[in-house]
Amino acid sequence: MLFNAFSHLICQLKSISVKKLSLTVLLSMIVVVITAQDTTSRKSPKDDKKNSRRQKVSNLIKQAEEGLLIYQKQSVFGIQGRTNGYGVFYELGRMKTNRKTAIYRIDITEIKHLKEEKSSTGGIFFGNPFIYGKINNFYQVTLGFGQQHILGQKGNKNGVAVSVVGNAGLALGLLRPYYLEILDPVGGTNKTIKYSEADRLIFLDGPSIVGSAGFGKGWNELKVKPGGFAKTALRFDYGRFNEVVSGIEIGLSVEFYGSKIPIMADQKEKQMFFQGYIALLFGRRK
Repeated sequence: MLFNAFSHLICQLKSISVKKLSLTVLLSMIVVVITAQDTTSRKSPKDDKKNSRRQKVSNLIKQAEEGLLIYQKQSVFGIQGRTNGYGVFYELGRMKTNRKTAIYRIDITEIKHLKEEKSSTGGIFFGNPFIYGKINNFYQVTLGFGQQHILGQKGNKNGVAVSVVGNAGLALGLLRPYYLEILDPVGGTNKTIKYSEADRLIFLDGPSIVGSAGFGKGWNELKVKPGGFAKTALRFDYGRFNEVVSGIEIGLSVEFYGSKIPIMADQKEKQMFFQGYIALLFGRRK
């Protein structure tokens, strides 16, 4: 009996020890969780921003070293010189795959006739330079949708990414009458005129021309010529970091309008304009 009582006591002690041990482990786990939550709660939003910024910079450096153009959205501005004029543009791109980006683009340009030649009879102090025979200034606003396809990634942070770009859409031609300032032989004062058949000889070779009337004249007489356009180009992106867009675009474009466009007197009027261009690109990626 004594042996049985001793055995029963030992079992009770073991049970108590196990219970105490389990309770100790449970309390330790609770303390660890509370401590971890307290440490997490002490992290300020500033710390989160710093960590996020470090991670972003690290990813950019890694991508740059690998030579990969990876982004969600890009905004590109461009200044372009064309074989028949000049212009600017803005492009918004959204990446669909690692190589394809959908682009939305607006160009504002001016087409000049190949026969345009500036002259001045009054000098820089008495009259603005003018163009013999010019009838209208011709501006274009094109709204297009297209795609950029990466042909070759940079390979490294000092490399060049090569892409082919294509887009097409609506073209709006804007004709602004070209005004001259002339000396009125009747009153002996200066006046401004725009082209008409009656004043044709003055525009072509008139000794009474003082100069052009200036950039501000004729905007309230704009005529809209609707049409369409298509454009293709090669784009070379040499930016050191993928977050920044730096590059050159070389391409060709064609525009077609519903009616003929009069730019110069005694010159053939055209509906289709074909031109080459080169553009400097700059912008940002996210």
